[in-house]
Amino acid sequence: MSHMATQTPPSRSIDVSLDVELRNVTKVYHGESAVRSIDLGIRRGEFFSILGPSGCGKTTTLRMIAGFEHPTSGEILIRDRSMSNVPPYKRPANTVFQSYALFGHMTVAENIAFGLKIQKCSRSEVQDRVRDALKLVKLEALANRFPAQLSGGQQQRVAVARALVNRPAVLLLDEPLGALDLKLRKEMQVELATLHRELGMTFVMVTHDQEEALSLSDRIAVMNLGKVEQVGTPEQIYDRPRTSFVADFIGDTNLFRGKIEGAHPETLWIRTETGIKMTVQQDTASKSLTSGWVTVSVRPEKIQISLAPQAAANCFEGRLQDVMYLGTHVYCVIALNSGDRVIVRQPKSPKLPNADAPLYVSWDAADSLALSEL
Repeated sequence: MSHMATQTPPSRSIDVSLDVELRNVTKVYHGESAVRSIDLGIRRGEFFSILGPSGCGKTTTLRMIAGFEHPTSGEILIRDRSMSNVPPYKRPANTVFQSYALFGHMTVAENIAFGLKIQKCSRSEVQDRVRDALKLVKLEALANRFPAQLSGGQQQRVAVARALVNRPAVLLLDEPLGALDLKLRKEMQVELATLHRELGMTFVMVTHDQEEALSLSDRIAVMNLGKVEQVGTPEQIYDRPRTSFVADFIGDTNLFRGKIEGAHPETLWIRTETGIKMTVQQDTASKSLTSGWVTVSVRPEKIQISLAPQAAANCFEGRLQDVMYLGTHVYCVIALNSGDRVIVRQPKSPKLPNADAPLYVSWDAADSLALSEL
């Protein structure tokens, strides 16, 4: 998945108090840990995404917040109240599922009212709360339509309204766009971002789609094998990943394993397993590295291609192996003389030599990142 320009949400004040807190939460199924001792604090009013590959524990984490699963150990709090032994229907959180799960034989208003009728709310209260929910998602004019008469975006809004009718503190979104084709998914991302901005409430979304998380979220928790590898803003996650898994999972990257041969508070000199020497700028925000094995990450868009050697900190000779045209940009696969393979992203087709002619790839020390091997 290539990294695309993120749609940074309009700046707005987010309450620093926590709406959702997970304290040392673990979930074990049949002796296997699905979630391993995770700590998370989700702030009031933010769009928070839990991102990771299939089987990483993200959906289990969301289901524990919702109350559909119970932690084996640890504690979950919503609005400073422990959710231990609180059933799903009594929690100040409601879930929007991937399928939306709308009843086809019921109108929009009847779909939204369904949960309230189950709770035996009075007729007048049901009418008032359905009207309020419709107003929140701007669907007042469609109250008497059936789901089949609605667009995908309108169906999504109905599903959100049905969740909002119970006036939750937190809206939980379980892969809400996962079943849609690419074009519709893009449209729905805009719908979700708009809804979040208009409602001003806390959204917690589970997704495996990196681009979706980057474009929608205020902050992201990246999960792998039941653990949270990193929590940060989209910019922090993409530009300053803390582990090689995060670097590799979020967008494309070139990874080189090597050993530190020299260290300075601001610079590292690393020799890779294939024998090439790299200069990497130290990340002063993280713990300084001085020795041992590391993985160097270099994003494809940070690398330049030239026909002559460059004065950059890192410059290596190679041959063009393949070119992939992807519309707005081009991916070039370069086979270095060392045997390494490097992917370079160019905004448009550069003038490239044939496969037999030498070329050079180069990047600055500041455009690479050394990640310690934990």
